[in-house]
Amino acid sequence: MAQLDPSLAVLMEMSGQLEPAARQYEALAVDDRLSRRDRARARLWVGTALSKEGDHAYATRVMLGAVREFDDLSEPEDWAVAHQKLALAHRGAGDLTAALRYIDIARAAGPADSPMQRVRLNTAHGHVLLSDPGTRDDGLDALDKAAHVAAEYGLSHQRRSIETIRSRHATSGGAMRPVRR
Repeated sequence: MAQLDPSLAVLMEMSGQLEPAARQYEALAVDDRLSRRDRARARLWVGTALSKEGDHAYATRVMLGAVREFDDLSEPEDWAVAHQKLALAHRGAGDLTAALRYIDIARAAGPADSPMQRVRLNTAHGHVLLSDPGTRDDGLDALDKAAHVAAEYGLSHQRRSIETIRSRHATSGGAMRPVRR
């Protein structure tokens, strides 16, 4: 049962129920039935859901806690993913300097071994780069690479995410959305 709860929370998040998903993740982050790694992942997911909801300040604090936990656990892949998520939270908050710093850390942490990891990392990188007029072309290139790998491996959810980012960029002229507090 303990392993089913995270899956249900992910489904809530993917269906746009961000606040209930964040509450479920918070419960999982302290659930002793889960491993320490899974509890740290739940903390990261709390931050991810809250960041998508626009609560970037709290999201980054929770994510930084997950980063420290992954470091303590010697989980380099999760550590790198947490930096990627931090980059997106800072991008959402309008702090492109921090966003670029965190995405660079994620990219330097080591190779993304699976197609899914490569797509997620290139998508996040492209999303951050699109937010700055000086790096928009590089952002589009990163999204093109991500879309190509997603198509090659049948990662339809990721392809839709990439297209959503592209369409928001096209309709906003690349401008950042207002930060919701």
